[in-house]
Amino acid sequence: MGARASIQLQDEEIEEIQNETGFSRNQIIRLYSRFESLDKSGNGFLSREDFLRIPELAINPLGDRIVHSFFQESNDETVNFRQFIHVLARFRPTKVKISKNKLNTREEKLRFAFRMYDLDGDDKISRDELLAVLHMMVGANISEDQLGSIADRTIHEADTDGDKQISFDEFKLAMEKVDVEQKMSIRFLN
Repeated sequence: MGARASIQLQDEEIEEIQNETGFSRNQIIRLYSRFESLDKSGNGFLSREDFLRIPELAINPLGDRIVHSFFQESNDETVNFRQFIHVLARFRPTKVKISKNKLNTREEKLRFAFRMYDLDGDDKISRDELLAVLHMMVGANISEDQLGSIADRTIHEADTDGDKQISFDEFKLAMEKVDVEQKMSIRFLN
């Protein structure tokens, strides 16, 4: 399967992807192989259904939001390999010497996390959006009152301009002491 991936990906395309994402040649070939295995139709695109067949996403309470993030770049019902790998690049461990890669900077990781909560895409996290995501994460394990209290306290602490919503700048400020680089990193095999 690895040979098939290296035949279909041209050397110049692999080099472009390396420059865009910071992934190594071997990582790109392996990710392409994984992409192909998910592409059940064989048309070079993944649908939401293709993503939802990934067991880890199917059982993840935020699986739907994670899948949604792949489609934000495409503004379409399908994702090609380039769009797929650009989203994954945000989860590469951050290394100081690869700071030229804009996809896995602290800012991009935070922007990605922010979009998980910004359900309507208006660049603000409202109490209702925060509650909806909290429901996804904890299900029925916490009472409505407790969830409401968590949402209210979170907005109260993060909302610096008093509009009762969290903007991206307020989100960044609230996450200042969180090691996002570590928490939003996946080790990709070489």
